[in-house]
Amino acid sequence: MNAILSKLNKVFDNRIRLAAMSALMVNESVDFITLKETLAVTDGNLASHIAALEEEGYVKVTKRFVGKKPHTSYALTAAGRKAFREHIDALERLIWGSR
Repeated sequence: MNAILSKLNKVFDNRIRLAAMSALMVNESVDFITLKETLAVTDGNLASHIAALEEEGYVKVTKRFVGKKPHTSYALTAAGRKAFREHIDALERLIWGSR
């Protein structure tokens, strides 16, 4: 069991980061407003958790203007997709055992 536990990624221990990564796994990209509403978090809370994921190299942040309004969107990097898949695989092994 220790081998499985060592495969869990501490970055995803937080429920907001786990949920954000889950949303990004099933979408090519997600804009700030949609992700904020989906996760039911404040602007600052989302920004701080996304910053932590970006710092790890798991999320790419794209900022641009649509007309005169700022538009921020998020997408997983290849490293983020791999790290999250490994985390989920470890969780599944922990729950279901090594089948």
